[in-house]
Amino acid sequence: MIFGKHINHFYWKYALSFLLGIVALAIVDYLQLIIPDIIGGIIDGVETNTLTDEILLEFVFRVLLLAVAIVIGRFLWRIFIFGVSRKIDRDLRNDLFAHSEKLSERYYQENKTGGLMAYFTNDLEAVRQSFAIGTIMVFDVLFLGGLAFYKMFLLDWGLTLIATIPLIMISLFAAFIGRITRKKFKARQQAFENMSDFTQENFYGIGVIKAFVNEVKEIRSFKVINADNYDKNVAFIKAATMMHVAIEVFITLIRIIIIGIGGYLVYKTVGLADGDPNRFSVGQLATYISYFATMVWPMMAIGRLINLRSQAKASMDRLGAFLDQEVEIVDGEDTIKVTHVEGNIVFNNLSFSYPGSRDEVLKNINFSIKKGETVGIIGRTGSGKTTLVDLLLRLYNLKENQILVDGNDIMKLPIKTIREAIGYVPQDNFIFSDSVKNNIAFAKDEVSFNQIVDMAEKSDVAENIDQFPEKYETIVGERGVTLSGGQKQRISIARALLKDPEILIMDDSFSAVDTKTEESILSSIKELRKDRTTIIIAHRISTIKDADKIALIEDGAIVASGTHDELMKQSPLYNDMVLRQQLEEAIEGGVTDGE
Repeated sequence: MIFGKHINHFYWKYALSFLLGIVALAIVDYLQLIIPDIIGGIIDGVETNTLTDEILLEFVFRVLLLAVAIVIGRFLWRIFIFGVSRKIDRDLRNDLFAHSEKLSERYYQENKTGGLMAYFTNDLEAVRQSFAIGTIMVFDVLFLGGLAFYKMFLLDWGLTLIATIPLIMISLFAAFIGRITRKKFKARQQAFENMSDFTQENFYGIGVIKAFVNEVKEIRSFKVINADNYDKNVAFIKAATMMHVAIEVFITLIRIIIIGIGGYLVYKTVGLADGDPNRFSVGQLATYISYFATMVWPMMAIGRLINLRSQAKASMDRLGAFLDQEVEIVDGEDTIKVTHVEGNIVFNNLSFSYPGSRDEVLKNINFSIKKGETVGIIGRTGSGKTTLVDLLLRLYNLKENQILVDGNDIMKLPIKTIREAIGYVPQDNFIFSDSVKNNIAFAKDEVSFNQIVDMAEKSDVAENIDQFPEKYETIVGERGVTLSGGQKQRISIARALLKDPEILIMDDSFSAVDTKTEESILSSIKELRKDRTTIIIAHRISTIKDADKIALIEDGAIVASGTHDELMKQSPLYNDMVLRQQLEEAIEGGVTDGE
């Protein structure tokens, strides 16, 4: 059993089931210690010629009743205790997932997915085992072991005290080895994390690996990581085996002591009358040995318990560190109760640096967007365009009044309200391993199939979907692996349009489609987005040239803003970008004509 702030409440939550399981376990342990008395009685009856058929039959009947009661008791404690361990495993996994959903993007940028998955697999299993087997071991060590020791002490206190010496040595040795196994287990878990990280990254990047013919190199790298994982597992198993073997040696030593001294006591008192307090009969020796046999499991459990608890403690430390990760993006105490957003946005002298960095990604941004406007944001790669919209999504914390939405500081608006008001098409066009239909309908709990088809048509992807094997029911594979880049983009656009948000953000959402498709989608968006705010980040001038307003970002600052025609007259940088793209299009057109 383990304790801690993330665990203790489960003991209270499932207290009744724990109690019932422990009561059933106590009854089973008590009944087990009646059987040695019956065995001793039979042997003494044979030795003294007092055993009759009726008495033997009575003994057999009592043993049968005890066996039935023990079977029922074992069934009950397994149902209650093992059942609780599974419920705790479920609840703790839910807590982990719920907490993971609250953590900021920064946490996932700094921690690899494979390592995080170890929390939900190996670490949770170690904690669950501590609740299940650990509870049984603790109780058996204390109750069954203690009761058996007490009965042995009543039979012969001297022999029991001598046999206790190796038992004390077991406890001391197990405590020492337990510290070693905990360290070994932590190292083992870390090695598993490293292997999971490497494997997952390779699966995601298998196309790049094949393109660069680097399969052999990656196989060699994996062998090194896998060898480290093997070594850490072997080191842990060696420590655990050392403890197990040592306990077996001590138990064997105690058996030798009991048989040797016990046999001597029987020999020395063989002439004494039956009932003499100094007499130690063969039946009593058999009973004593049976008591000790009952104690073997508790003694073995000491080592296993320390080993198991070491693993669980190491895993719970890791889980606790994860659950203690601060949730950075939260509603403040001064949050305003707002349930609706109109779509008026003001960037007020906005400067921003990523957490842990002093370099400013955005510098003194002053820009306003009115409800219903379509605004284009353009700039070279790395200029800060995506960061600007990430801040609108409240993915990071800001200083006071740097972004105003409908005249309110975004830091004082409920995060849920802000995000519900925004439809977002990200650069990576993330697609879930699900059907096309469910990917498009992701933003809404209840949506008709006709709405899904309508948005697919507006995004110019319906024709592609109709060619899929199962059409809208087609499973697209992990991260949309079966889709082309253009199909991913258009499905992501359909998903955002279906949400019908007050603010639509499209981050480089047309890079994988041709200009004709782009024009078709933009035309649909213009029709759908009347009186609603739309922000389009683009690299192509054609994407944003018809916007109501365009902001040109260079090195984190807005260097020019206005309509396309205004920027052509006022901004040499914008004018240069237009000319370059026109030249590129002309060259591409010439190549096409030549072909």
